Amino acid sequence: MESDSVTFWSVVPSFSGETFPAQPKGDTVTRICIYSHTIQDAPEASRPLLEGLVQFSPTGKLLNLHAQMAHSPAVLSGYVGIRQATVAHGTLDPRVRAALMLATAGVTGSAYAQAVTSFLAARAGFTPSEVLALRDGRALGDDKTDALIDVAREAATRSGEVSDATWQRAADCGWSSEHLTEAFAFLALTVVTAYFLNYAQTPMDLPVAPGERG
Repeated sequence: MESDSVTFWSVVPSFSGETFPAQPKGDTVTRICIYSHTIQDAPEASRPLLEGLVQFSPTGKLLNLHAQMAHSPAVLSGYVGIRQATVAHGTLDPRVRAALMLATAGVTGSAYAQAVTSFLAARAGFTPSEVLALRDGRALGDDKTDALIDVAREAATRSGEVSDATWQRAADCGWSSEHLTEAFAFLALTVVTAYFLNYAQTPMDLPVAPGERG
């Protein structure tokens, strides 16, 4: 398995007040990549979760995303738990859910997350131009949907914070406090996914999102 290299440029203080030895500028250390599992060789607690996920894979195969999450059953269980909660208890329209996730993915810096959520948005009925608008932070032209998307996008951009004006605009468009609360579930699912993808440097195994380079 190939490994990546990371360059460390500075001394990092420990909590005890000590410092780690400085790395000479330009020196590199080997970064151990997060292992990708099959269903057969995954940790035992991850196997049934992977079996459930592969049934909904857009490629019909286990995604690299899930194969790497499986290395830690705690990570995979947390991810699956949020997914299952949105399916079991979500009340928002599927198009709105897909829009919230793609709009959130657009600000995470994860091309993989954008590819996944672009696929979901297209499957929910959004046109290619609408998919690009959602990803790039532009309005769809539907005031009510745009108002809720703005809440999610602003929260994703500002570490969860949403201005009073953005929140009130969504409420004025007819979104209830229950809707505004539920929107966080789709924001959270997307952020958790995208951050893991960035954290694990997961290799892309999906078509890139429109407008992205392969």
